[in-house]
Amino acid sequence: MQESNQTNSNENYGIVIAGHGSRDKDGVREFEETVSLFKQQNRRHVITHGFLEFATPTIDEAIRENIRRGSKKVVMVPGILFAASHGKNDMPVELLSMKKEFPDIEFFYSAEMGISPLLLQLFQERIIQAEAQAQRMIKREDTLLVVVGRGTTDSDVNSNVYKLARMVEEGMGFGASYVCYSGTARPKVQSGLEFAAKMGFSRLIVIPYFLFTGVLIKRIYQAADVVSQEHPQIEILKAGYLGVHSHVANVWAERAEEGVEGKAAMNCSLCKYRVQIIGYENEVGKVQEAHHHHVRGLNAKHSHNYSNGKDSHHRHSHQDASHHTHSHHEPQPEIVPYQPHPIEQESFGIIETGMDWSSYPENHRPVLQRLVHTTGDFSIIKEIRITPGAVGIGVNSLSQGIRIITDVTMVQSGLKRLLLQQLGVDVVCGVHDRETHLLAEASTITRSAAGIRRAWEKYGDEVIVAIGDAPTAVFETVRLIQEQQWRPHLVIGLPVGFVGTEDCKEALHQCVDTPQITNYGNRGGSPWAAAAVNALLIQAVNRLALS
Repeated sequence: MQESNQTNSNENYGIVIAGHGSRDKDGVREFEETVSLFKQQNRRHVITHGFLEFATPTIDEAIRENIRRGSKKVVMVPGILFAASHGKNDMPVELLSMKKEFPDIEFFYSAEMGISPLLLQLFQERIIQAEAQAQRMIKREDTLLVVVGRGTTDSDVNSNVYKLARMVEEGMGFGASYVCYSGTARPKVQSGLEFAAKMGFSRLIVIPYFLFTGVLIKRIYQAADVVSQEHPQIEILKAGYLGVHSHVANVWAERAEEGVEGKAAMNCSLCKYRVQIIGYENEVGKVQEAHHHHVRGLNAKHSHNYSNGKDSHHRHSHQDASHHTHSHHEPQPEIVPYQPHPIEQESFGIIETGMDWSSYPENHRPVLQRLVHTTGDFSIIKEIRITPGAVGIGVNSLSQGIRIITDVTMVQSGLKRLLLQQLGVDVVCGVHDRETHLLAEASTITRSAAGIRRAWEKYGDEVIVAIGDAPTAVFETVRLIQEQQWRPHLVIGLPVGFVGTEDCKEALHQCVDTPQITNYGNRGGSPWAAAAVNALLIQAVNRLALS
């Protein structure tokens, strides 16, 4: 009898389906259609849903609604396939934040959807449906299965796509399988499909392992069309993503039950936040903090669209996140124009009236004035070289959350954290990483230069480079621009010193196609580089706040 009461108690729980959200209305619609299907199949539970970003209701709103409708136990089910940063950090933070607001409610968090038997069956159905639309008969042993994953910065998560591809390859008898990704991880879709087309197969089946449609799905299919035109001798079939299906809803139900019963399990043995994984050694023990507040509910027409998170970095440490983040029921500040400290404001008033600024381009003045403020020296502006359009490019890039690469931690430490948080900008300095040390030793270069080289290899063109200490980092940047066609959005080269300093700045200045902020002479330093970046950050925040 006691066991029966416990079972009934466990069945009486509310379910919150947590989706990622999408700028694509069709993707949001498909998610909500699947939620409706899930509700039809599970009428005994209170079921609500919310989105991490771009769409509404938000996850915290979904939790409150579930509790308002009477739930005393609430289990959150991540409506995502693999638990990278969203599943390990952002969604758990949403749930943990609710503990402060509802201390009497029992909360549970389930595992991600993963590679389940039901999803494998649905994946198989999508492949067979694509084969049925083919124009000619081709044996599966002459077919290459190309599985496209979302791609993350979590190598353990990315490896799951290979596991899925191998299981389906063997289970369905394909000649081989190949994996590429729509973002972050490599190979990217376009280059991956081009490589796959050269592997000697008569047919390629391109299938995304995605739940619902969206911008990325459409790009995948567009890339397949391009490769098909370039290789007309190969039949390229586009298989459907998982989509609205009872199997998806059934997996949510399974995960919810597992979560309440304490059976939810994620792969922690290779989690980059628990153990040192090659290339992510510094991720171990990172604080579990969300980064999606600046895009929460972005596409919905609500007055609170731009609520801000506490940190742009999406990390987790298996610590209680309530000690590290603001609870979401507390009012979150919107992105507002930068408010300087009164002393800072007074200083800039003095700088504004201290000389005639009319001969300098208007959008250059914030950078120049902040450098004057940092150095206490009006004369330094005669040394500064800002290429046409560089400031505008920097502001636009930061407004879009482009990553900043620094040569030393002093530049990283000098950046205004609140501005980075509001913009969702990640700052990376690899000078102390183990791989950087190994690269520097093996290549006989400085660690600062090795850190820049690793940033080029890892992040490509989608970066702003800010160098304030090491001339060798500038020289390495110039070499990569000239020899490897590296195209950072902006290079800020303001190192200090007497060995190679003037020469490296002149070498950078010769890279005429690279937007840059640099100077003549041997003056400079980390505070200079940080000041230049902060001037751009302030303009970016002000632009978003007033838009």
